[in-house]
Amino acid sequence: MAETVDILLTIPNEQAKRYHEGLSRQTGFHLHIAHSMDDALDILGDKNNHVDVFVIDQAIGDTFFFLNHLRRKYPRLLVILVDEEADFGMPGQADEFTNEPFKNDDLAKRITKLMSERRMETLRSDSLPAVRNINQSIKKAAGILGKIEASVNACIEQGYDYVAYYGIDSQTPLKLTLKAQAGPKTIQSIAPKEATPDDLMGWVAQNGQSRIAGPEDKPNHILVSRGRLGAISCVPVSFSNRSFGVIAACKDRPGSITQEAVLMLELIAAQLATALTKETK
Repeated sequence: MAETVDILLTIPNEQAKRYHEGLSRQTGFHLHIAHSMDDALDILGDKNNHVDVFVIDQAIGDTFFFLNHLRRKYPRLLVILVDEEADFGMPGQADEFTNEPFKNDDLAKRITKLMSERRMETLRSDSLPAVRNINQSIKKAAGILGKIEASVNACIEQGYDYVAYYGIDSQTPLKLTLKAQAGPKTIQSIAPKEATPDDLMGWVAQNGQSRIAGPEDKPNHILVSRGRLGAISCVPVSFSNRSFGVIAACKDRPGSITQEAVLMLELIAAQLATALTKETK
């Protein structure tokens, strides 16, 4: 059975039929369609919508500043830019570019290529010495809480100023409780002991996608929105359709969390999820 790929198309209304016909026949492709950049942001921001690949047609409008915003807010989102008016082009802030999306299924092939590369990126990163060392420290830690604390400390060692793990106590209604944290005692003392469905931790727990936020963004962590911390990356801790919680990693300086840093957080979260799965069998 083919793995499902959730694709958000941001395209002019008159192009919808052509895009749908060109992509819907591809096995495993699940399409969302937006006809404006604002509509696309609404779909991305909805905690009930999962998006793997974002496709935007240059005909929708000036995409430069929009893609810059998208990159900052959704650092691990795969992006393809379509511009059929261009003789040639470079991806720029997108991961891929095509000016002939439906010639020889070019757009579909680029989507499949990006998803394959993303899976291989994770596999290659798992073999890095730093990741192996983190995996060993999580394995050696005693019990569920010990493994969570080892993971939180591993995130701190990646250069974050404050890190917290919120575990899922119940899915319906969603209840997330602070299980472990590391960082300045002054921050720990005022950090929320529970997350809510409407904050960043709740959004990631429900949506299953990593996300970055600065002081002006919504949803958010209360200490970032109030300026006590400058930026947050929140990643899900899940394995084989089983969700355990989220890791929220913060830095003092706004705009200081990179896509590569999010990947490392995701790898730590994956190691923790694997360990928790074994602990709770």
